[in-house]
Amino acid sequence: MARIVRDTLGESADDMFCRECWAITGGNPFEVVELAMKGRDRGLKPHQDNIPQLRDLASDVKGSGLIDRIEQLGPSTVRLAWAAAVLGTAVPTGIVGSVAALGEAQAAQAIDQLRTARVLTVLTGLRRKEVVDFFHPLIATAVYRSIPPGVRVAMHGMAAQALVDDGHGAAAAARHLLEMHPEGDPWVVQQLRQAARDSFSAGAPDAARRYLARALREPPAIEDRAEVLFELGSANLLHDPHTTINQLRTALEEPKTEQGLREAITYRLAQALGHTGQLAQAAALLAEEARRATSSRTRLRMQAEQFKWNSVRVDEENSPARSRLLAQFAKRITGRGLAERHILGLRAWDAALRGESAATALEYAQQALDGGMSWTDQDFGFEVPAVVALTLMYCDQPGRAEELFNSAVVDFESKGWRGAHLSFVYTLLGYVRYRRGRLAEAEDFVRNGLQIADRIGQDIPAQWYAIGTLIETLLARGNVTEAKKVARTYKLADGFPQAVVYPDPQAVWGKLLLAQGRIEEAEQHLTAVGRRLDLRGTRNPSWSPWQLDLALAQVTHDPAQARATATEAVARARAFGASSIIGHALRVAATATDPARSAVLLQEAVERLEQSPAACELAHALIDHGIALHTMGDPHQAAQQLYRGMETASACGADALADRARAQLASAGLRPRRLYTSEQDTLTVAENAAARHAALGLDNTAIAKEMHTDARTVSELLSAVFTKLGTDRPGLHRAFES
Repeated sequence: MARIVRDTLGESADDMFCRECWAITGGNPFEVVELAMKGRDRGLKPHQDNIPQLRDLASDVKGSGLIDRIEQLGPSTVRLAWAAAVLGTAVPTGIVGSVAALGEAQAAQAIDQLRTARVLTVLTGLRRKEVVDFFHPLIATAVYRSIPPGVRVAMHGMAAQALVDDGHGAAAAARHLLEMHPEGDPWVVQQLRQAARDSFSAGAPDAARRYLARALREPPAIEDRAEVLFELGSANLLHDPHTTINQLRTALEEPKTEQGLREAITYRLAQALGHTGQLAQAAALLAEEARRATSSRTRLRMQAEQFKWNSVRVDEENSPARSRLLAQFAKRITGRGLAERHILGLRAWDAALRGESAATALEYAQQALDGGMSWTDQDFGFEVPAVVALTLMYCDQPGRAEELFNSAVVDFESKGWRGAHLSFVYTLLGYVRYRRGRLAEAEDFVRNGLQIADRIGQDIPAQWYAIGTLIETLLARGNVTEAKKVARTYKLADGFPQAVVYPDPQAVWGKLLLAQGRIEEAEQHLTAVGRRLDLRGTRNPSWSPWQLDLALAQVTHDPAQARATATEAVARARAFGASSIIGHALRVAATATDPARSAVLLQEAVERLEQSPAACELAHALIDHGIALHTMGDPHQAAQQLYRGMETASACGADALADRARAQLASAGLRPRRLYTSEQDTLTVAENAAARHAALGLDNTAIAKEMHTDARTVSELLSAVFTKLGTDRPGLHRAFES
């Protein structure tokens, strides 16, 4: 404010005079300008002694004094001020003059008058052109509001045309096109659609939606209406999939829709239906459109999409038949286009769910990834890259899964996609961290994913994924109270979704009941999960360890039944072959047998888990093994396992598990030593050496010989390597390459 006063009345204006100007006008810049100009016209000296006269002048600048003074400068100057207000900040003088319908000389004269009146200022822009701007944003607002409504709309239209003609592009013009009345102008529709494409590419999907909604109201020509509806529906998919469904259904009903566009609408509509839990409708839509297709490649793509959405339908009539058909498709595929690689990715996922060997699932996953997969290809969606990444995780290569999900976050955020897509990826990143035993990081990621899902809507798949993963993570940390709170907030027990969600919501609820000691209810729910998943052919305990939790419930009152349940789970885990789930199953099986047999099973569980990246599960097995060894009368070895288990649990953030180990050590008369921590992802020199030997194919005995140590030490070194790098032994070579 002092600067405005001194620029107008001279540098001699004292501080008290400037402060009074601010107080009288309430800090309103254009009133300060008006007051200072009045003072200059009256020859008022800007000193403290003249403050009473200043107050007398103040009443003259209230109300519309600024607008009145501009109007006194003449109609041409008024039009130029209006044009500048319509165009906004830092606009070249030539464009302002064009919108004001003034010649070059008239525009220059009007600008000079407005500069003298302290309304406009002239600067040099980035393109070394003179640009005009208002002395203060509030002055621009006052001028804009003074423009008669009809004139304002017309000037926005002139501004849009002038900006496009001057090469500023559709995005610069779109702001003005939004202010115009719809008149069915094809040029307006064209510019708005182009602006939407530019905004979407620049990571501004909200602006794209506004432009396309306005283009639809223009309205477009009948032959363009389906395409505009398709573009608008696609833009809404991330944040409002229910609206997308209505818009895309309308697009399909348009009479003049060429076949390629119709197919694109179908794929996008199926995505929207899938993301709102309407999976049967998505599959039916694709089946109907596949029957209409005349191209074999189109039918292949439609089939791939049907496989995708049927695979997550709870009500699918014959899941094993779909799996067999998918397996046949994958065998017959000869090409490696994106449609073919999506089928291979779905085959990898199906193999993992059904509990086929991890080697088979990994082989198909690698074939799907060869050539790359896009997270932001709107035609194909992000679902198949996501399940391929999860297949890697279930096969004990979570580090590779994280790489893929991290690239997804970068791609989504660079495009401004902060809706359901980003929610899913944050949640799944949290799920991977949970499986690796990085529980604090997992909780943080999942809460971010849940926060985004909550904004989109209730009872949608993105929300179910986040709720289940968050509860699993909280239970692993020992925070049962918070897990109960999440379940109660989101009414987990009131009903489960009609989509295949992982972790399975009913299985999560059963696990939470078990943690609360509600054994009978937990058994009922976990048994129901088993019947449902077995009917679908989903037999992999790595995907859903319902049998393991059921065995833990049964062991409290029926050890024989628990033993049978756990034995079946171990067999399934061995058939899949991933060390993490084999170790987990063996640990649970140990709870249902005699102490001697339990110690043997736990020894194998530890050995298996040391070959996996599942740090939290390893901590659990180490602690259980230490307790078993103490019971068997081997306190020295028991203490070693308990110490390792406590340190590993603490590093994972599994506080309750670490407390259990600490209590067991204390009861054995041993004082827990200070916990050792290190950078989670940084290999020590010894770990690095052991890992490189293992990557070359050496077994632990050979590595021990090379490193002049024993095989037990090598096993522990490699266990740390697998945890830090997020891989198992077969994945070491690739981990070092990357």
